[in-house]
Amino acid sequence: MLIKIYPENPNERAIEQVVDVLKKGGVIIYPTDTIYGLGCDITNPKAIEKICRIRGIKPEKANFSFICHDLKHIADYIKPIDNTTFRVLKKALPGPFTFIFNANNNVPKLLSSNKKTVGIRVPDNNIARCIVKELGNPILSTSIKDDDDVIEYSTDPELIHEKYENLVDLVIDGGYGDNEASTVIDCTTGEFEVIREGKGNIEEYL
Repeated sequence: MLIKIYPENPNERAIEQVVDVLKKGGVIIYPTDTIYGLGCDITNPKAIEKICRIRGIKPEKANFSFICHDLKHIADYIKPIDNTTFRVLKKALPGPFTFIFNANNNVPKLLSSNKKTVGIRVPDNNIARCIVKELGNPILSTSIKDDDDVIEYSTDPELIHEKYENLVDLVIDGGYGDNEASTVIDCTTGEFEVIREGKGNIEEYL
């Protein structure tokens, strides 16, 4: 199923429809402020396993991130951070960053069996954040890689739908996506270590 949602003013009914799919263990493809993501409810082990099958990866080895609504939401899943880190997050988010933190015990066991860290995102995209707010907890997310050697990420939601319609429950058309992923920053030591350069420039917020 492909549904159109406008990022400037997401339709409440459409958001509720997406959340209903997630609550029933569905897997969705949705827009962010960078590339389109593959997501599910983090509290649903079967949905997480389904995403792993689609991507061909094992849950305990996967580098998933949590899409959160705001900074308060982040605190539910990570160990306490210092004031300096918090100030940087406050300036940089919502934005095109994935911050890696030490995970606390709220991170689902399926995901943290071998990992003590979690990637956190608060995308500057109303659709993604409205979904998370309505759902009441983060969505687990991974990027959609393209098979094309030239284009790493699919940007056209209709083409994404054609490719994935038999694998996922719902694709959201939120307009063309970007083909540049988020900048990934490791904050587990209290420093800001860029481990993947992407759309965001953390230097602007340090």
